[in-house]
Amino acid sequence: MFLLNIEPPAPHIPPADSIKQITQAFIHQVQTEPEVVLRGWLDGAIDFAIKVVLALVLYFIGAWLIRRVKRMLERIFERRQTERTLASFVSSFTSISLTVILILVLIGTLGLDTTSVAALLTAGGMAIGMALSGTVQNFAGGIMLLIFRPFKAGDFINAQGVSGTVMEVTIVTTRILTVDNRVIILPNGALFNGTIENVSAQVLRRVDWTVSVDYGVDADGCIELLREMVYADERILTSQHERPKNASPVAVDTKNITIPDPFVALSSLNDNNISFVVRAWVKTEDYWSVYFDFNKRFYTELPKHGYTFAYPHMDVTVTSMNESVS
Repeated sequence: MFLLNIEPPAPHIPPADSIKQITQAFIHQVQTEPEVVLRGWLDGAIDFAIKVVLALVLYFIGAWLIRRVKRMLERIFERRQTERTLASFVSSFTSISLTVILILVLIGTLGLDTTSVAALLTAGGMAIGMALSGTVQNFAGGIMLLIFRPFKAGDFINAQGVSGTVMEVTIVTTRILTVDNRVIILPNGALFNGTIENVSAQVLRRVDWTVSVDYGVDADGCIELLREMVYADERILTSQHERPKNASPVAVDTKNITIPDPFVALSSLNDNNISFVVRAWVKTEDYWSVYFDFNKRFYTELPKHGYTFAYPHMDVTVTSMNESVS
């Protein structure tokens, strides 16, 4: 009978605490060689101070260069009369990109490994990108607005339930100035994916009015009176051969623009009145002034010529009992 001599496994001895060992070695070196330790501290402090000073110098130089580049771009855009939308977007994007490069240079100057920092920034960027998916969408929306340019700075637009003048388009947002002097910031992602009404896109706009008067008026006479009122205003654009000789001249050069003449017609026969439609073309900047001025003119001038405005009413005929019996 054979007996196998199997040795039991050696007990697991945990490794010595490295931090404790380092601390003990450092204390021993301080006790035995204080001059060497002090010299090492001084050398390390001087080396780190030099790196900090160099990093500060590079920071101020880099920040100055970034400002110079931004101002140079602004002057170039101004000299070439580039749209403010494109200019603000490119300037902000360039400034942010150069700032990121400057931060990487400063990290390398301080002695940190830029490769590991770049990897860390990449991983952090992915995590931040997933967390801030809306911001990434707004950035993409800004790029699309820059490419397709549905509007430019200075245009009056209606978008996302907001009406106002475009102040600037940045990387992720668009600033709108409303007519009552409020600044509204719209995200570019939702702005590009939504409906945008650019009121200032065209040189001309058509103004429409509906004028309702009582039954029994002279329809031809009312049409002629409305035409005379429209043609007499120099802000109303017409072809030269259609404008009366005694009317004011055309206010803009329309040689390369085909302008329909003002149109007046009886549009509908309603329950209590008849309605005339008046259509005329004006410069875009004159739209609201013409619209409100003619509302007042119609109200004040038509009754003077016997054309009274209609209003909802009901005619009631009362028959007495005696008359009905007889």
